[in-house]
Amino acid sequence: MPDQVNDWAPLPEKPLIKIRVSKRWAPIELREIWAHRELLYLLVWRDLKVRYKQTVLGATWVILQPLLMTLVFAVFLGKIARVSSGGVPYVLFLYSGLVPWTFFSNAVSSSSHSLIASAHMITKVYFPRSIVPAAAVLVRLSDFIIASFILIILMLYYRQPLHWAFLLAPLLILNLTLLASALGMWFSALNVKYRDIGTALPVVLQLWMFASPIVYPSSLVPKHWKWVYDLNPLTGIIEGFRASLLGQDLNMSSLVASGVITLALLVNSMYAFRRLEDELADIV
Repeated sequence: MPDQVNDWAPLPEKPLIKIRVSKRWAPIELREIWAHRELLYLLVWRDLKVRYKQTVLGATWVILQPLLMTLVFAVFLGKIARVSSGGVPYVLFLYSGLVPWTFFSNAVSSSSHSLIASAHMITKVYFPRSIVPAAAVLVRLSDFIIASFILIILMLYYRQPLHWAFLLAPLLILNLTLLASALGMWFSALNVKYRDIGTALPVVLQLWMFASPIVYPSSLVPKHWKWVYDLNPLTGIIEGFRASLLGQDLNMSSLVASGVITLALLVNSMYAFRRLEDELADIV
């Protein structure tokens, strides 16, 4: 038999084809995300099933976290320290602040680790990487919806009437979701490149909690520091959410500042994520 001719050519030193984002300084293309919306649904559904698989209490853990924190703070701050709650029952005051905070904290924390957890997908196939942290935030949003049922029960127990400002609550949750998505997208990309982000983030979130009006009202903040306090985007969101439910006065300047800062962070995180997206598959 004649010798077979070897048709295999040596591989080039540089890749012939490289899949990369079209413009590194362009914002995230929403049309591309919409085209991959089914993947987003699948990631959300997968994370929900994995979280409650082989658990005894299942989704009850979603309620227990803010509820147990409410009981602890109610004893030490409500009974012992006698922190003012503006005429509202302190348990209701606490829970109405801890529910959005728990959603925000868990959303930022889980989305910051989402790219590393999905490394097996990122290194094998191309899809908009921003879908991964977005799915992590949406999973935590479902937790918020479940925990909100206890908030409704507490409002009924304390006979708290609803006011017209209740209609603002969905807008404030949307603002909080966008803020969590912006920070989650930013931290998830940085965590791939600098792994100490994952170590420092829990400390930052813990400090952020006490720098926000969650376990105490913002009226305790000195007036000459109030403008600095309002630069915290959670101040307007949590205060506004609590006020919309409990019939308190809305701080419009704080709400506007929160919306502007959230929008600025969202745009900045989109550009930063797009800038780092080209390197994710190589260093994850």
